[in-house]
Amino acid sequence: MKKLFVIIAAAMLTTTAFAQNTAVTSSKFGDNWYAGINAGIATYPVKKEGGDGFFKSLAPEFGVRIGKNLTTVFGLALDANMYFKGNEKMFGSGQTFVNATNIDLLGTFNLSNLFGGYQGQPRGFELIALYGFGWSHMFNHLSKVNGLNSKVALDFAFNFGSDKQWQLYLEPALNYALEGWAGGYDAGGDMKYNLKNSVFELKLGVNYKFACSNGTHNFAIEKLRDQAEIDALNAQINELRNRKPEVIEKEKIVEKIVEKEGTVREVKVENLVFVTFAQGKSALTNDAKKALDEIKEGKHVQVVGTASPEGSKELNDKLSQSRADVVAEYLTARGVIVDEATGKGVQGTTSNRLAVVYVK
Repeated sequence: MKKLFVIIAAAMLTTTAFAQNTAVTSSKFGDNWYAGINAGIATYPVKKEGGDGFFKSLAPEFGVRIGKNLTTVFGLALDANMYFKGNEKMFGSGQTFVNATNIDLLGTFNLSNLFGGYQGQPRGFELIALYGFGWSHMFNHLSKVNGLNSKVALDFAFNFGSDKQWQLYLEPALNYALEGWAGGYDAGGDMKYNLKNSVFELKLGVNYKFACSNGTHNFAIEKLRDQAEIDALNAQINELRNRKPEVIEKEKIVEKIVEKEGTVREVKVENLVFVTFAQGKSALTNDAKKALDEIKEGKHVQVVGTASPEGSKELNDKLSQSRADVVAEYLTARGVIVDEATGKGVQGTTSNRLAVVYVK
């Protein structure tokens, strides 16, 4: 057992070292969860004495996986697998359709993000390492049917979808029997990794990443402000603190908007609804929808979309128009009359990933 404790301690130290390598926006407990299914084959990596070799021991398997990415590098996954009856020498000679089951708690390590950094959304291709421990159970076997096991795996993952919400992966793995049975062969009580007491698995799986509170299905990079911007904001706060309350209450902040007919109308702040977006995205967050829901049915509105200075002018013009359009579509579906929805590109020199709705 001492060796096992050393292994667990090493895994915990590795987890701490790989905790986070990118500044991302804070996430809630319900963010960055995924679930999926997988299927493949299991066999012996080496020929057993008196048994069959690699190809003659093949047995089909099916599994489900639920996981959560805690950071852009590290996550946890619960893997449950069923091994079906194939060659009778694989997993013993049980009489049930499912010959064995296995449940593993795995740590996942995104090697692509660890060494290449996180770019704001997952790459098209990622390399992910998995390592952990589990418990296996054999059916209808005459000897010990339960045992501790440890899995080592590598995922060749392909992310796709409009927001990289789907992940297809090919996973080769070795599942070591640390005690009990591995495919019907006793691992003994020495708690060591022995290739002769292991099972090789090759699986193809697909995961779906659930939506996050940031409006995407993945981590979003934190927008860090420079010192000049922080100083300007502090100066504005101090100026407001030094002003008399009655001056602030009576002051009317207005903005002049030129309408289609060429007339000029004063717009009060209370007639404006501000909708914010994640960097590089045009999807509405739950907070954005809540703000838009305050606009009553039948009202006439104008929508202006903007973008922050990052990226090219062509990209920002397209993104700002997309933000204006998605707000307009949401309001139209609620019975609000959208007179105009225009993307204005970058407005100003600071971050302004906004859509401004003027309620007439």
